[in-house]
Amino acid sequence: MSTGVTYPNLEAWNTVCCFLRLPQLFCTCMAFSLVADMGISRGNIGNWSMTIWGFCFAVTLIIVTVEFFDFESRFPFFWYNLSITCACYATLLCLLASSIYSVTYVQFLPDGPLQDRAVTATAVSCIASALYAIDVAFVWSWYEFDEITCYVHTVPGLLKVLETFMASIIFTFLSNTSLYLHQPALEWCVAVYSICFILAALAMLLKLGGWENILPVRFPIFQLGLTLFSVLLYISALVLWLLYQFYEEFGGQPQWSDDISCFDDLMCTWIQRLAVAILTAINLLIYVADLVYWACQGFYRD
Repeated sequence: MSTGVTYPNLEAWNTVCCFLRLPQLFCTCMAFSLVADMGISRGNIGNWSMTIWGFCFAVTLIIVTVEFFDFESRFPFFWYNLSITCACYATLLCLLASSIYSVTYVQFLPDGPLQDRAVTATAVSCIASALYAIDVAFVWSWYEFDEITCYVHTVPGLLKVLETFMASIIFTFLSNTSLYLHQPALEWCVAVYSICFILAALAMLLKLGGWENILPVRFPIFQLGLTLFSVLLYISALVLWLLYQFYEEFGGQPQWSDDISCFDDLMCTWIQRLAVAILTAINLLIYVADLVYWACQGFYRD
């Protein structure tokens, strides 16, 4: 059965590989190596950034290997959807690593070899982000779509990418377990972030794999219910997080000056609490936009 997709020829693949994928591998590997060479001076932010660059390098290497040996047909989902989705995430991740690493670490380094390495790592990370963004647009242009649409090039696909991406950033801050382990209400917030992330990832996998037809209800109705549930959960998480982190009546700290560590640490505990609150609010807005979209799909389409 025809899938309605014409895969790019070898010349097109060579163009993508030589001018995009290989430079992506080079840039992420160089950023990782430069920061790794700083030793213990790289700090926690450096370790976190290295994790992102290492992840992007590994995923890109897998994609290059699969496409080089022509293994796309062995996957139970459309390869073009997976590769473009990975490139979308890599774009956001490298951009995030570049921004946070430069703002919270690089600018505070004294002049010298360490600063030179950190600045260079930030620069090549920005280049990697640009290369991944071009990858998304370039690979898209080499496919001819008849009956199938590329999921991440649709409104719901983009929203799902943003939802899971924002949740991933929240999880980064929640790696500091002291933010929530002392309070059951805050542990509930962490459970909400995890549940909504899993549900969003499940919806993406169903669509990427073309498995939405196995559902007992139409996919728009399924997504509407799923998104409504996630919106309600996120509202509860936002309210509880704000109450128990920033109101004295619930044991919170209303001002950053209440946290003495903030005088010496730009990423102190209070700032991390505030970051999670802001990210939660942003992700809630994304979920609301997703809900509005699926409400329109469910009520105005057969």
